[in-house]
Amino acid sequence: MGATIASNASAVDPGIAGKGYVHPEVLVSTDWLAEHLDDPNIRIIESDEDVLLYDTGHIPRAQKMDWHQDLNDPVLRDYVSSEQFETLLRQKGIDENTTVVFYGDKNNWWAAYAFWVFQLFGFTNAKLLDGGRIKWEQEGRPFNIKVPSYTKTSYKAPKRSDEKIRAFFQQVREHSASGKPLIDVRSPEEYTGQRTHMPDYPQEGTLRGGHIKGARSVPWARAANPDGSFKDADSLRAIYEQEKGLKKGDDIVAYCRIGERSSHTWFVLTYLLGYDRVRNYDGSWTEWGNAVRAPIEKGPEK
Repeated sequence: MGATIASNASAVDPGIAGKGYVHPEVLVSTDWLAEHLDDPNIRIIESDEDVLLYDTGHIPRAQKMDWHQDLNDPVLRDYVSSEQFETLLRQKGIDENTTVVFYGDKNNWWAAYAFWVFQLFGFTNAKLLDGGRIKWEQEGRPFNIKVPSYTKTSYKAPKRSDEKIRAFFQQVREHSASGKPLIDVRSPEEYTGQRTHMPDYPQEGTLRGGHIKGARSVPWARAANPDGSFKDADSLRAIYEQEKGLKKGDDIVAYCRIGERSSHTWFVLTYLLGYDRVRNYDGSWTEWGNAVRAPIEKGPEK
């Protein structure tokens, strides 16, 4: 899982190694990043829910990636094409030998989303900053408002491949009907059908509330500590395996509202716990809750 990184960023961060993850190489600590801010082989990418946050101050040398404008097709409900992705990375000064470190607000939920999209294109030289923006800020580390520029690269993007880590409506319907594990990472109120949107967020046009038949409720943020960092592997296994009964060999689909929160859970299961068959259903509840005759359950988990 992951490619060799052509820089001194390839070693596992000692600050991460002790947390017991199956793939500790996909995370770096704030200490590690502070020591590598001037590494020419690294590009730091901030991806936030609040798309204006970057402009108020960001980690030095970080570049902004707008999840809506940069990663989504402007017409279809889909992600960018290989050509669009290629242009984006070239403009950011990124190629196959660049290590990309993602971070953002809200416990890295949008950073994990950007990381997931990069994996659709097989870009494995990628890491998340454990704790994201909130941990960096709480530790009093520097921010600035300078927007860096890098020499354009000649990166060549492969064809986007959705099959391994992305699930679509009909696939999820068959998955549910066969009784395979589904993880609903939304709030308990969204899961039960009490709400059709996140608490303190606007209604986004979903016509029905509830959850996909057979889905288990594990709100995404349960995987995070108060400082935004990921819980250690033992704590994560207690949630997903001991409490919810998941097993490493399971074929799992995670979903939320549009696939952003569930990308965080996908990251946890795939990299931190080492599950081999986890897909993110990015159509999620905005598709399922509006689809005619899509099977829905309401109320608490059975």
